[in-house]
Parts: sequence; C-alpha cells; structure tokens
Amino acid sequence: MYAIIRTGGKQYKVSEGEFLKVEKLDGNVGDTVELDEVLMVGDAETKIGNPLVAGAKVKAQIVEQKKDRKVLVFHAKRRKGYRKTYGHRQPLTRLKILGVEA
Repeated sequence: MYAIIRTGGKQYKVSEGEFLKVEKLDGNVGDTVELDEVLMVGDAETKIGNPLVAGAKVKAQIVEQKKDRKVLVFHAKRRKGYRKTYGHRQPLTRLKILGVEA
C-alpha cells in the first residue's frame, strides 16, 4: 500500500518501511508523528481525495533532525566591484514510515 502525502509545501509518495527527508517538523528523535494531509491512497483499490482522503493518515517516526548541505548564494553587480557570498543550510527531518491507514 502506498500514499501520496503533502508536507512542507511538497508532495511525496510513501509506503511502509521507507525513509524520507522532509522540511523540519516539530518533535524529538524517536517521536511518532501522524501526517494527515493524504492526497491519495493506492492498493488494490485506489482512493483519490478531493483534495484530501477522509480518514486517511500516515504514521511516521522521527529518525533524525539535521541540516541539509550548504547552498552557496553569490550576488554581484557588473563593473561596480560589488560581490557578496553567503550560505544557507535548510533544516530537515528524516522520517521512517511506519504505516499507511486508509
């Protein structure tokens, strides 16, 4: 069984036992979270939400809270000698999908 969920402004296809990196969620390592924005559930019978599937949820466990790799941002204006560089590391949460409930 698989599900398509929405979290952090993005959509992910998940199934039981998978690991997933998403935008930072509140909680500590080892906590269980329920993702209730389920857009579609697929198995022998597919359920498509309008926009969400009623009563469906995905249970996941927080495995890790970390930051992603650094993205360098460079600004420059030609012929003016203006150059500026800075970096950004996006906070992430790594989840292990425990189960999909339709």
